[in-house]
Amino acid sequence: MTSDDAIRAASQRLIRAQETGEPCAPVRDLIGTDDLAAAYAVQMGVVERRLAAGATVVGRKIGATSKAVQDQLGVDQPDFGYLLHDMDVSHGGPISMAGLLQPRVEAEVAFVLSHDVDPGDPDDITLDAVREAVEVALPALEIVDSRIAGWDIGFTDTVADCASSGLFVVGADARPLTELEPRDVDMTLTINGEVRSSGNGAACLGDPLEALRWLAVQAARFGDPLRKGHLVLSGALGPFVPFAPGDEVLASISGFAPLRATFTD
Repeated sequence: MTSDDAIRAASQRLIRAQETGEPCAPVRDLIGTDDLAAAYAVQMGVVERRLAAGATVVGRKIGATSKAVQDQLGVDQPDFGYLLHDMDVSHGGPISMAGLLQPRVEAEVAFVLSHDVDPGDPDDITLDAVREAVEVALPALEIVDSRIAGWDIGFTDTVADCASSGLFVVGADARPLTELEPRDVDMTLTINGEVRSSGNGAACLGDPLEALRWLAVQAARFGDPLRKGHLVLSGALGPFVPFAPGDEVLASISGFAPLRATFTD
């Protein structure tokens, strides 16, 4: 079992990397490669530091849901992290890359929840239950990032590092699930007009709603269930790709209006 001192040291390493802008060594030397409870405890240490500084939780993100992203990261299962209000850059203007260390961008389907997903027993959370909890679906861009130098991560590293989170953009074109089936969407992501990533809803754990169900179960088991009003980024529909200041990113997800973002220094 990983010691409390090791968990605190790993959290501090990641916090220092974020605050200084200098990527750090992986944290698996402190918490090992298999202790998921320790990895999520490190994540909470990082999140609590940001909450103490004034951030608020607005939802969750699911990471490594597609085989393409799992292959890119060298992992074999999904993970989750928190979305904080200061990660939301859905303001429509150019997005500053200040504070990002090694960003990549991916396109996905997001959900807004109409009520809590907290049945008491996590095993009671079904696909129908999470479908019923979705108020609307939205197109989204996630700017993933890593505090760990060179993206040299194992699974416990990315979990500890808040599921390699950075920023996110959600579009305004909200759709109820009566108008859209998430597993059937197709996605193309271009940068400056060049196609850089493509995929579909089935690439996200077979169905973005299945990813949402997986998250709801995990969140309940960790004692912090999904809540009404939460935004959930369900996971990439295709590989993530690097981008640079000055780039224009366009995500075209069928059923939604295209989602555009531009980036500055």
